Amino acid sequence: MAKKIIKKQEKGIPVKIVKKAVDPKRESLLQELRSLIPKLDSEGLTFLAEQAKIHLYNMKVEELNKAAKIAGVAAVRSQPVAEKSRLRGSSSSPDENMSIQGTESGSSYYLSYRNKSSMLSRNEMIHLVKISNGEGTDLEIRERLYNWFERERLDIFATIPMEDKFDDRLKTLKALIQKSFKLRKN
Repeated sequence: MAKKIIKKQEKGIPVKIVKKAVDPKRESLLQELRSLIPKLDSEGLTFLAEQAKIHLYNMKVEELNKAAKIAGVAAVRSQPVAEKSRLRGSSSSPDENMSIQGTESGSSYYLSYRNKSSMLSRNEMIHLVKISNGEGTDLEIRERLYNWFERERLDIFATIPMEDKFDDRLKTLKALIQKSFKLRKN
């Protein structure tokens, strides 16, 4: 993308105005979204808004991680250290208040833990079910789940503060997914 420089005169003084070049792919996607929005129902708009917020959050986290890496500081999840310590020493069980609720249409799911929740799309939930019911030891499955969250949905760590593949909350989540969803045999 090249920037376009327009020379203009304002009160007899030449002024340079720099305009960003238009990204044709972005403009095409914006036009497509504008045409689709009027056709969506409330649930679809809610889902789209949530996904946009999640993507913006992930972009911000990525930007902060890059800045931290440049500064030579280890990237840290958004959870404060004091909260991690408090939760680590917590006496209540990890499955306390952990749930997965589907919407009536089945197009999205809410993953909730201790009064916090994150929305997952149907496709994301399918990925999690496949991973949870996949081949391998319990630890291998948990590692794949953890890696998927780290790669695809960093915001989940704000909902369920899992520290690593050994975290009891991840073990509980895996068991909950396995109990709640089964893979169809073709």
